[in-house]
Amino acid sequence: MSNLPSTPSVGVPTVGVPVGRSLIYLIFAGVAWGTAGAAASLVFQVSDLGPLALSFWRCVGGLVLLLAALALRKRRSGRSGWTGAAAAVGGARTGAEPRRRRLLRILGTGIGLTLFQSSYFAAVQSTGLAVGTVVTLGAGPVLIAVGARLTMGERLGRGGVIAVAGALAGLFVLVLGGEGGTVRPVGVALALLSAAGYAAITLLTRWLGRDGGGGDALSTTAWAFAIGSVGLLPTAIAEGLLPHTAELARVVWLLVYVAAVPTALAYALYFAGAAVVRSATVSVIMLLEPVSAAAIAVSVLGERLTTATVTGTLLLLTAVAGLAAAEVRIASVRRRAEAPA
Repeated sequence: MSNLPSTPSVGVPTVGVPVGRSLIYLIFAGVAWGTAGAAASLVFQVSDLGPLALSFWRCVGGLVLLLAALALRKRRSGRSGWTGAAAAVGGARTGAEPRRRRLLRILGTGIGLTLFQSSYFAAVQSTGLAVGTVVTLGAGPVLIAVGARLTMGERLGRGGVIAVAGALAGLFVLVLGGEGGTVRPVGVALALLSAAGYAAITLLTRWLGRDGGGGDALSTTAWAFAIGSVGLLPTAIAEGLLPHTAELARVVWLLVYVAAVPTALAYALYFAGAAVVRSATVSVIMLLEPVSAAAIAVSVLGERLTTATVTGTLLLLTAVAGLAAAEVRIASVRRRAEAPA
């Protein structure tokens, strides 16, 4: 699909999570993020909880779950060493991370994540779901591809450029083909700000993970949610922190699901995979989010299956499959080149 990298900096690290497993992590994260939108829609239907308050509880719930997972992992590793599923998600254990590097990873990820989520919700509120989603997710791969080329020398190659273009076309067809949207400059600016936050955390994670030293995915995610919780608290209070509803139990269960699967688990897998896989490939795989959301809207929420839904989904899945195959091929060539004669 894409030209082979000409410098070692664009290859995969020799330690940490394998490329194949990283791709699976990223695919799961993208699909899981799509289910968050459906769960949020159900919360909005049965309560008065706003998007910023929902994002705050999402971060808080994810933080609580990850702290529990970290405590459990610490207790188990004390008895049996670095084993099990936690090690698979966290990646291989490397040497102690320098303090400045760790601080950069924690603050950069936390601030970027908060900016990404809050600006996206504000963009949707200002200019609508369709336009907000297209601008945010459409600008993301472009900003990431340019940033990865300038900062790390990562090359997509001709096939990669075609795949990214196909993915963006699929996104436009999938989202705009189903409903109209009103383009408002303020909303577009907020969506671009959200895309910049997403691009920043993706590039930072990949840059720190090029030598296998991107840090532990579970602790990185926990710190990001801690910073996000603090940053979102004032706006969540202003919007209305607690939901008013006659179906409180349903809202609570939906919030628990959002905190557990598309937040704590999905983001931990995302950071583990993004540290290994090329940044542009990560951004395209994450476009599985609207595909997942569309599938749930049709199969669970009873929305009509349209030609745009099918066409956009096929374009996106083709692009994801093509870039994933290219990523595995590059990793295989790199391994053969580094193997002793």
